[in-house]
Amino acid sequence: MSNQVYISYGSNMGDLKANINQALALLTVDSKIQIERRSAFYQTAPVGPVEQADFINGALKISTDYTPDQLLVVLHQIERACRRERTIHWGPRTLDLDIIFFNELVLQSDTLVIPHPEAFKRLFVLVPILEICGADFYQKAAIEIQIDVLKQDQTQTIKRLEEVNDDRTSKSAN
Repeated sequence: MSNQVYISYGSNMGDLKANINQALALLTVDSKIQIERRSAFYQTAPVGPVEQADFINGALKISTDYTPDQLLVVLHQIERACRRERTIHWGPRTLDLDIIFFNELVLQSDTLVIPHPEAFKRLFVLVPILEICGADFYQKAAIEIQIDVLKQDQTQTIKRLEEVNDDRTSKSAN
């Protein structure tokens, strides 16, 4: 599969881990998606003006034959399958799946911006991606620098919840 993609995921409604695991299962059965790495789960405080429960967040590195727009459609279908309702901007949700990086593509359309425009403002995006990216990832140094900046600000909290064995997410291991 030719495209390398980093996806951020999160949930703060219902059974958070079950919501995320359902999404991972739906991604795993898609023949055009191969999950290469998965971060640990992280407990994070919500960001933004809406008062709500903490999230469980994480990140995936996938390879896919989908284009960015096709992948966005698939991710929205998975969100709906996990009972996601878009009622309050930055509000509570059963599942959120965001394309953060797609190869080294820079894209701005009516429906999609890559790299994700909020990525470098969010520890809950950067910390899990740093965990799973390789030393040769084109954004690695920028991510490391921005994590240090955001941690100094001390307005965002993030706590690692579990270790991950990558073999659990590969299609060949299922």
